[in-house]
Amino acid sequence: MLPHPHHLPSGASNPVILLTGFDPFGGDAVNPSWLLAQALQGQSIGGHTVVSAQLPTVFGQALERLSALHRQLRPALTVCLGQAGGRAALSIERIGINVDDARIPDNRGAQPIDHAIVPDGPAAYFASLPIKAMLRAVQRAGVPCEVSQTAGTFVCNHVLYGLMHLLATEGAAGMRGGFVHVPWLPGLGTPSLPLRDAVRGLHTALWAAVLARQDIALGAGATH
Repeated sequence: MLPHPHHLPSGASNPVILLTGFDPFGGDAVNPSWLLAQALQGQSIGGHTVVSAQLPTVFGQALERLSALHRQLRPALTVCLGQAGGRAALSIERIGINVDDARIPDNRGAQPIDHAIVPDGPAAYFASLPIKAMLRAVQRAGVPCEVSQTAGTFVCNHVLYGLMHLLATEGAAGMRGGFVHVPWLPGLGTPSLPLRDAVRGLHTALWAAVLARQDIALGAGATH
C-alpha cells in the first residue's frame, strides 16, 4: 500500500526524502534496511521530510512500487537501503549496472540470470548522491562507512539501476538518488552494526546529501 496523504508527516508539504527498505529475504526474520528506514520516518532534515516505504524483495515488483511512490511523492531525494550481509560498514553505492544475475531466488521464487533490467538501456548509471561528502560526514560521526563499487546483481542493484533510469527518463530537474547497503544487525550475523549506530550514520548521511549540492574530492576507491 502506498503512503496515504493523511498518513504522511505533518511536514510533508516540505520537499520529501523518500527512504526505502526491503522486506526480509533469504530466510531471515527481519531486514535491517527496513528497520533503519522506519526509524527515520517523519524526520526533518534540512527542510526536507523523510517518508519511509517498504519495497518487496522481488524483481520487477520492487521497481513498480518505487515508480508508484515517485509519482505520488515527487521526492527531491531518494535513498534506497538494502541488506548486505558480510559487510561491516554502511556502504554508499557508486554505480548500478544493467543486469539481473540472481545467486538465490527472490521472494516470489524468480531467479533471473544475465537478464537486462532495461532492454537497450545504458550499461550502467552512477548514483547522483554526493557520495564522498556523505562518506566524510558519516566517518566524522564515528560510524563505519565506505564507498562501494558494486551493488551486486540481486534486487538491490535492480532497484539502484531502476531508480537512476527512472530519474533519467521521468525525473524533474534537481531530483537525486542512490543506494546505501547496511550490515547485519547484532544477532543476525557477523560482522554487524547496531541499529542505533546505523540510524545515526544514515541520519548524518542524509544531512550531507541535502546540504552538498556538489560532491567533494576524496579518495575512496578500490584496488580490486
